[in-house]
Amino acid sequence: MDFLAGRLLVATPRTGGDIFRRSVVLLLHHDEDGAHGLVLNKPIGAPVGRVLPAWHEHVSEPAQLFQGGPVGLDTALGLVTVPGGSHETDSEPLGIRLLFGSVGVVDLDVPPEVVMSAVAGMRVFAGYSGWSGGQLESEIDDDGWYVVDPEVHDVFTQHPEDLWREVLRRQPGRLAWVATYPDDPTQN
Repeated sequence: MDFLAGRLLVATPRTGGDIFRRSVVLLLHHDEDGAHGLVLNKPIGAPVGRVLPAWHEHVSEPAQLFQGGPVGLDTALGLVTVPGGSHETDSEPLGIRLLFGSVGVVDLDVPPEVVMSAVAGMRVFAGYSGWSGGQLESEIDDDGWYVVDPEVHDVFTQHPEDLWREVLRRQPGRLAWVATYPDDPTQN
């Protein structure tokens, strides 16, 4: 089995619900026991400073919380980009675990001044998305998700409302056509 940590899950047009409809999820962890990730394109509209005042001045635009998923909404996770960083090297900045390329998870319990000198972009998520063992694989097999490679700018887009279409548009072949799928196919 290929594990998908560091890849994107892009909701297919048949995936519904408030959180997952047209969502783009970055998988942080995936193994035989399950998976968890963060929805990248669902801003909540609340400023980061309301929850994490010390981190507010460091977040990328739009400077607001994003809903990472329906689980653990009372927890916060941060993603950062580390210029020149790579998950293939052994040297990670203090308080950061690199996921893919220069993107990593930041420990929000570490004081910002310890971390921010190594960081170029940051986003904070309330909650996360989680799947039990075999659940994600079943959803993928049932055409609930497309699995695609991420690009660093996906995590820090200034236009999260366009991310679903942008990620699909850059895919090869017919998958790119899905980007034009209407919000309401009955109005087509």
